[in-house]
Parts: sequence; structure tokens; C-alpha cells
Amino acid sequence: MEAAMVLPKPDSDTSLTEETVKCFQTWVLYAHGAWNDEANRVASLRTLIPFVAQPLWDHVLFEVTANCWTEILGTCPKFFPPETMVQLRTYLTSPNAQDLLALIVKGQYEDDAVAYSRLLLAYGDLMLQDLARQPDNPSGRVLMRSLMQLLAYEGFAGADDDICTPAMEFWQAYTEFLIDSVYSAENRPEPWMDSARHYVMQIIEQCWIKIHMPPEEIHAQWPLEAKRAFQVFRKDVVDLLQSAYTLLGVSMFDRFAHLTLESLHKGLWLQLEATLACLNALAESISDDDTADVTLLPVFDSGLFAAMTNDDLHVPFNTQQFTVSLVTSFTPFFERHPQLLQPMLNFLFVALRKPALTGVAAKAVQSICNSCRITLVADVDAFLEQYNNLLGEDMESRNKERMVGAIAAVIQAVPFEDQKIERFSKLLAFVEWDVTACLEFAKIQALAGAEEKGLCALRCLVSMGKYMQQPNDHTIDLEAQPISQHELNTPTIWTPSQFRMMQIMNTVSGALGTNNGDVAEAICQIFRSGFKEDFPGPFVFAPSVIEDYVVTNNLQNPRLEQVLGMAGALLSAHTRDGATKLDISATRFLRHLFQLAAAMEHNPTNEPEVASSCIDLALKYIPHYLHIFLNSQHQDHLVNFLHLTTRSLQSQQIMPKESAASFWVSMFVIYDDVGADVQALQHSLQTQYGPQVTQCIMNNIGGDAARSELKALTAPLRQIVTTQVNSRQWISNALFHITFPSAKVSDTQKNQFVEQVLRMTSPHPHYLLFLNHTCTTTTPNPINAANTRLNVLTATPPNTPTTLPKLNCRMILLVVSCLPRGACEDDVVDPDAEVCRYCCVNASKGEEGSQRRGRRERWVWKAVAERPRPRVREVSVKGVSCGWNGRRSIVRGKGRGPEGVIGRKGRESGARQMERERTGQQERDPIGFGLTSSGRY
Repeated sequence: MEAAMVLPKPDSDTSLTEETVKCFQTWVLYAHGAWNDEANRVASLRTLIPFVAQPLWDHVLFEVTANCWTEILGTCPKFFPPETMVQLRTYLTSPNAQDLLALIVKGQYEDDAVAYSRLLLAYGDLMLQDLARQPDNPSGRVLMRSLMQLLAYEGFAGADDDICTPAMEFWQAYTEFLIDSVYSAENRPEPWMDSARHYVMQIIEQCWIKIHMPPEEIHAQWPLEAKRAFQVFRKDVVDLLQSAYTLLGVSMFDRFAHLTLESLHKGLWLQLEATLACLNALAESISDDDTADVTLLPVFDSGLFAAMTNDDLHVPFNTQQFTVSLVTSFTPFFERHPQLLQPMLNFLFVALRKPALTGVAAKAVQSICNSCRITLVADVDAFLEQYNNLLGEDMESRNKERMVGAIAAVIQAVPFEDQKIERFSKLLAFVEWDVTACLEFAKIQALAGAEEKGLCALRCLVSMGKYMQQPNDHTIDLEAQPISQHELNTPTIWTPSQFRMMQIMNTVSGALGTNNGDVAEAICQIFRSGFKEDFPGPFVFAPSVIEDYVVTNNLQNPRLEQVLGMAGALLSAHTRDGATKLDISATRFLRHLFQLAAAMEHNPTNEPEVASSCIDLALKYIPHYLHIFLNSQHQDHLVNFLHLTTRSLQSQQIMPKESAASFWVSMFVIYDDVGADVQALQHSLQTQYGPQVTQCIMNNIGGDAARSELKALTAPLRQIVTTQVNSRQWISNALFHITFPSAKVSDTQKNQFVEQVLRMTSPHPHYLLFLNHTCTTTTPNPINAANTRLNVLTATPPNTPTTLPKLNCRMILLVVSCLPRGACEDDVVDPDAEVCRYCCVNASKGEEGSQRRGRRERWVWKAVAERPRPRVREVSVKGVSCGWNGRRSIVRGKGRGPEGVIGRKGRESGARQMERERTGQQERDPIGFGLTSSGRY
């Protein structure tokens, strides 16, 4: 191979040398994966490096050689020794390399120039930290200038080259490294940081130039791929700006504000558009306080809005669009400077008349009116007039919703109720126009048009209800006395407006069909708007109105679960402190609930979603309306409904099962403030249904439930164990009942399971033993499938000797509840290894003294409150620590191979392990029991 790599004479055939370079590249990539630990074999390839470096200086062989070096640098960064990297830096700063860079700057993307750019970026990625930390190095300065010039080429990003994306990735990585260095340095600033910030500022200005939009005639000729690539590049620049703000601070914001004024005064509209895009990207980084107001005030007070509305200036559409978006992004600024509201709103209403800007302008008006509602109260009539004029231009439904919501926010701030009602009535008239149009479309059987207009009217009411709500900072009268439900149903000054809104809802519902799901959902949202209100208002409907609507819906309504959810929200809204209890509404809802259960034949499989919603609504009765739920007048219907809940526990539908589990958790809670008679009824119900509920839960644990459903079923079981004196008998009877779904569990194992469950009454309840896997697995032991030996011990609470008999290996301990915060910090068996007795299971011996001897092979089962699945980790012989940090267990392992690893080839550090745990990354689980095929979870 050495002979083949000798540079050929000029004008001779170079194919042999090219193939030799490619062969060398293939061998290096193979050696990286196959000979990773065999230095002598890799050394034999390193002897050929000088021969591969020679073709870099040959213009004929440069492309294939540069591609070889680029691939090796990216895949095998440690293959080249330091002296070779010095030689590569010498070439990248040589006149030959600068000539290729000059071609790129001129927009001449020859093959050699593109290959050079990729090689330069590969070297820059590898030597990024050295380039940042050595700003005074002459060759380093040349390389940094070269890397910046990759974005200084002629042409437009994405449309004329393929270099911009990898170049942006390098500068993003460079900026992130600087940010990490700033935080790691704490109060000791690095001496090279100022120079690094200067480079970042320079590249940002270069990117600002590259995101200038092309003229319309050029942009129209671009293919779709080029347009997409240009937009992707602009998004990358936005990401870079947001990262760089952490380094550069307000100085970068000041720079773009200055460029905005300069572009505006010179009439450079495309340049202004790029500058506004950068300011808009930094809006999230600028805090809501007034620190940036000094910079923003000259921008918005510079005639920017007047220029956008001047048709003689022919401002491009994109520039106007970003101006509108800037208003939305900096809404808090206008709230602090109301003197700028008038010219800004004039500009927005002009933009509303332009179809291409209507959407963003309506969104901006909505944001401004919501934030500055008090300041704009004097202009509420002008808003109504402007909206009246806009309706003649056939606005889209979504924009109507935004405008109606914006005006409603201003109306809400009107101080006098009579004036507020007058303006609200005018706004409501605009919505009634859409209802009239809906009826006209319905008469001619134009169902699409009727549905569009009808739903637009309802959604406008939804938007009005949202923005007519009182702000969060409104005054609350702590001494106000709650009123009775009868008084809630009495007419108020808002009753006429509510009557008109009810007519709108009834008319649209009649025109589109009473069982139209979209109509039902919109009506529920309208009613919900008033649930949070503390005072009478247009959307605070009388409870009787909502009752009448709820009881008219049946199983034919495709959004019945939305209706039931609204009924439950109404009951919950009136259980707050000082709120009036709605006993009459609760009684009517309960009757309707029993009717729906009877219509489903008390079978959750017929209507799973409705059954789940019915049970969720019943849950709202506990405990505040428990006296109504357990009323003896409903005894027969109550028995049938409870039968629905128990059947839901046994069904294969996950939604009703989880709802039923939550219902029985609340039903087994003992409430002290419900009265003695209600407590007696509840106790009777618990005693009567406790065995049946326990039977359902144990059947699920015994194999009827999927593994993902077990977490929801542990809550009612825990509640039964902690509150019912007969829980031992109920669990034992359920395990030995003929309906228990599995015969694979012995009587001894069942008894041991009962003992383990009853230990949950301890103040340290962190283990629960499940039979689910034992009953459903078809293999003798799933651990054997992973070629792993596991000897499971009986988990015991603290201060309890581990002298109980061992369980069968097929009976797996699943950790499903979390230790209290910091509970296991001192419970260590081996002080040297710091292995928590309650967080790990020894794989070789059962007694505590074997923790030292059996440390080679161990499984750690970690209780994680946020996840229903057990966390399994292998830990190494050295450097083991298993402790509790808040609510999450942290495991650190050192070494290679199968010890202390999760992820790629057994080489992740403890910090990477914790990061994967934080982000929820995990391996595929082909066995289905929390274990990967390699024995890791």
C-alpha cells in the first residue's frame, strides 16, 4: 500500500493512488469498530498516514484525499496523532487552502472547494475547544477567519450552496461551548472569553446578511426545495441568536435596534425585514421588565408604523408581516408605553384589510387588547366600528374569533355595568349575523356553509367568554356571604344577553343537528367560561340552564363525554371555599347519570369513553355531594351503577378501568366532615363491596390486566389495606377464589403475597409484590431469557431483619411506589459501597453479609414515582453508589463492558446515565417485563 500511495508523476494516471486512498479509508473505519482495543494493529495503519497526507497538496488527488480525511476525522477522531493534526493545520492555513476558500467566497462551488470546506469544518469540530481557548495563536486566527468566511459567500443560503447548514452547526456548537464555559467558570472569567465573544458577534452579523430575503422576482424562480432550505437556514440563525444572547446580552439587542433604524431611514426594506426577524427572535430572551425599553422606544417611535401603512413606499409583504409579529412579541412593552398604542393600532387595522396579513394582524390585536384593556376602554366604540367595517370584507372564521375576543377584553374593562351591557349587546349582534347566514345556508341545503357559519358563531361566543372573564388580579370580597342555589337561578341584569346567547346556541344546534359533536363541544366551552367567575356576568349562566342542557344529551351525542365533563366541572367549581353547593344540580345530574348507565346496560364495553366519563362524574360527588350520591331514594339505581364500576375494573378497556380504580380509591377514604349518617352509609357500602372490588383487583394482578395497567390498580388496593380491617381476609379469599385467573401460583406464594401487601401499612411503604408476571409468563423465568441469574429476596421495611423465606425466582418484585424524600439515605448495608438494602437485590447470596462477595453481578430496582415501570440497572464492582436524591434514585457506575452501563457499547458515564434517566430515554424491551434482550432496562 505504501508503494501505491507514492504520488504519480505529472500527467500520469492517478486512479491507482485514488483507489489506494479509498482503501486506506475503508481499513481505518473497519479498524475503528473491530480493533478498538488492539493498539498494535491500529499502529500499523498509522504508519501510512504520511503517505495519505501527501495527496492533499496535489490538485488532482485533493478531492478524494480530503474526503478521506473528513470521514476519518468525523468517525475516528483519535486515529490521527497530534503531529499529524499539526500538519493538517499547516495545510488548512496554507496559500493553497486560501485559494480554495476564495472560490467559495465568490460562489464558485467546485468539487475541490466543497471538499476543502468539509475538511475545514471537520477539523474545526474536532479542535473547537483549542480554537476557542487559544485566540492569540496565529494559525488559529487564520482558521477562525476561514470558518467565518464559509458564511460570507455570494448568493443565498440553501439555494446556492450546501455549505451553510454544516457551517451553522459548527458555530452553534462553538456558542454552546462558550456558554458552558461561562457557567463552569462561575466568578472566574476566562481570559480568552472576550475574543471568543467577538467572533460570535462577527458571525451573527454575517448571518444577518445571509438571511436577507431575495427580491421577489428571484424568489419566485426558486424551486420548492430551495425555498425550504432557505427557511431552514433562517430557523438555524434564530437558534443561534437565542443561544448567543446568553453570551452577548443586551449589546446584541442594541446592535439590531440600531440596524433597524438605519434600514428604515434608508428605505432598505429587505434589510429591515431581516433585522425585524432578528429582533423578533430575541423577544423571548428579553425579560418582561423595562430593561430593554430604552432600546425599543426609538424603534417603535421612529415612524415605523407610518412607513408600513404608506402605500407609496411599496414596502414588501414580508417586512410588514414581521412588523406585525414584532407587535405581538413585545406586547408588554406597549402596556408600559400607552402613548404608542394609537399609531400601532392604526397600522394593525390597515393590515387587517390585507388578506395576506389578516391572520397575524388579528392575533396582534387580540394580544394588545388583552394586555392593555384598561388603557383602551375609551376606544371601545372605535373598535366596534372598525370591526363592523371589516365584516364587509368576509373575514375568515378564525380571525373573527380573535377580533371578537379582543373587543370583549376591552368591554370587560368598562367600569360601569350599564355601559358594559350596551357594548356587549352590540358585539353580540355581530355574532347573530353569522347565525342568520347559517339559517340561510340551511334553507338551500348548503350544509357546508351552514356548518361553517354556525360553528363560527358558537366559537365567537367561546372567545367572548374567554376574554370577558375577570383578570386574575381582580379584587375578592373575603367577607361576602354565599348565596343559595335558588338565588343563583334568579334573573340578573345579564339575563337578556344570556337569553340571546341561548337563542344562538339553540338555533345553531337545531340547524346543524342536536347530535352534532362540534356544536356540543362549543356549547360546553361557552358554559365553562363562567365557572371561574365570582360575580354575575354575561357567561355566568343559572345552574338550571346548564342542568337543562346536560339532561337533554344521550348516547347519540358523539361528544357526550364533553357534556359530562362540563357537569363535573360545574360541581367542582361550587366546592371551593365560600361557594354555594349545588345540591339541586347534583341531584339532576345523578339521575341522568343513572339513566346513561342503564342505557349502556351497565356494560362499559358498549361505550368505553362514556362509561369512563360517567364514573369520572360520579367521582365529583365525593365527598362534598356524598350525601346525595348515597341517598336511599336512589338505592336501586346506585346498586346498578356500582355494578358498572366493578365491571369496569374487570373490563379490558383501559379508560373505564382507570376511572373505576380512582372512584374506589375515593370511596374507601374515610371522611370526617360528611356527617354521621353519611359515614354509616359509606361504611356499609365499603363493607358490602369491599370483597368484590378486592376480587376484581386481584384478578387483574393475577393476569387479567396488562402490565401497564397495574399502577392504576395499586392505589385502590393500598387504600383498602390501610383503611379496612377485613383487608387480609378479602385479599386471601380473592387469591384462593375459583375465579383467580392463574393456577401457576402455589398456596405458599399466595400467602407470602398477602404478607407483603399488608406490610404496606408501614410508614415506609415502598414495595409491592405482584403476581402478574408469574401468572402470565410462559417461560420458567424471564430473567433466564436474558442469560442473567437473579435471586430475589423478600423486601422488608426498615428495621426489620431479612429472615423471611426466599420467594420463587418467578415471583418478581416490582417496585411501584416511591420512597419518601430522603428515606433511604442512611439505610446502607455496606458503608464502603454505599449500597442501599432497599434499592438493590443481590444476585448471588441472600444474606446481608454477602453484599461484599456478590457485588460482581447485581440488579438494582429503583422506585421512581413518575414511572409505572421498575428501573433496572447493572452496577459495577468499583464506584458503586445507590442513593436517593429527592424523588429519584441516582446510580453511578464505572468501568466498561456490562458494568455500570446503559446505552452504547457499555461506555456511558454516570452523568450520561442520569441525563438519560432525566429525559426518559430507555432501551427497547422485547421481553415485555422491563428487561432488554441484553439484560438491561
